[in-house]
Amino acid sequence: MITCPFCGPRSETEFTYAGPDMGRRPTDASGGSDEEWVHALTVPPNPVGPVVEHWRHSKGCGAWVTITRDTQTHEVLEPGDEG
Repeated sequence: MITCPFCGPRSETEFTYAGPDMGRRPTDASGGSDEEWVHALTVPPNPVGPVVEHWRHSKGCGAWVTITRDTQTHEVLEPGDEG
């Protein structure tokens, strides 16, 4: 279950996974090699345990939510909020 800020708790099947939170992009475009930039922008983290993720309520109101989910158990550790 994922909690939508507008619709309340809903089945995960109503949401579309949009990926993990990648953090802020580097502000200095001149720093780092092309390979480092490609890695920073396209390679998501893949840890075992809690991960902050973005989901869209695609079969509902369309809201974006950010949750913390344990990748090992799939348990939602923190309910959704507007992301």
